[in-house]
Amino acid sequence: MGLDELREARLLTDANLEQPEAYRTAAGQVVLSSQRAPGKETPNEDAALVLPLGSDGVLLAVADGAGGMPAGHIASRLTLETLLQSVQAVEPGDALRGAVLDGLERANEAILATRNGSGTTVAVAVIYAGRLRTFHVGDSQILVIGQRGKIKLQTIMHSPVGYALESELLDEAGAAVHEERYVVSNLLGTREMRIEIGPDLALAPRDTVLLASDGLADNLLSDAIVERIRMGPLQRGLSALARDCQVVMRGEANPAVAHPDDLTLIAHRGAVAPRPRPASSSTPAGQTESPRSGRGG
Repeated sequence: MGLDELREARLLTDANLEQPEAYRTAAGQVVLSSQRAPGKETPNEDAALVLPLGSDGVLLAVADGAGGMPAGHIASRLTLETLLQSVQAVEPGDALRGAVLDGLERANEAILATRNGSGTTVAVAVIYAGRLRTFHVGDSQILVIGQRGKIKLQTIMHSPVGYALESELLDEAGAAVHEERYVVSNLLGTREMRIEIGPDLALAPRDTVLLASDGLADNLLSDAIVERIRMGPLQRGLSALARDCQVVMRGEANPAVAHPDDLTLIAHRGAVAPRPRPASSSTPAGQTESPRSGRGG
């Protein structure tokens, strides 16, 4: 069954999807999921955005309203709404980088102007003409995973634990139980907010780009994440990630490492051109069939 084509922006706020949504865009396939923490009755503080960019691109974004701060769901929604307005005001192409930066800076000012003490992380991936550029603030992550399981890019979480992981002072198992695992050192909604811009990266046809709020890394190790999403149907892989995270969050596997949290995921995989049809076995060596000819000539 074919996927619906996404022609307009898809913005999720305070969502609690039973199943992931899947779409096709000019740049490939996109699957997204957003769920509240198990048993949670207050709003989902995460938000997600998928925006088609003309005939050859797509913008993906995840924002995670800071837990423990008031109105986190308002901050995450305001961030993606402001980003959307900024990007839609320009033509796809060279202006995208400036539009993303301007949108995030304006979002920061808008959150500060609410004076409600809210804050949010954000992770943005712009895929255009087979290339990727990332932008992020906080500990929501972006990964690029090859079909064979190689992590080609992984953004650094802006947190004490994130920096310790990057410098190899801490491993993932230690991070899962660290007393400062919930501390985030960079947020929209603060005067000190800074935007980290990733490298311009060429994507291979079967690379998977994954965006996630911190509920993913807090509950699954990298090897488990990679194995579920690196190959096979993208919707099935993302469903497995979301399901396995929910199991861990509920403490069914090991209560000591359960970290209940809202969870939002977006996965993208580029369209792969069909393989050329092999020449007929009856075609003499050194010759090929005419593109219009059938077996009967």
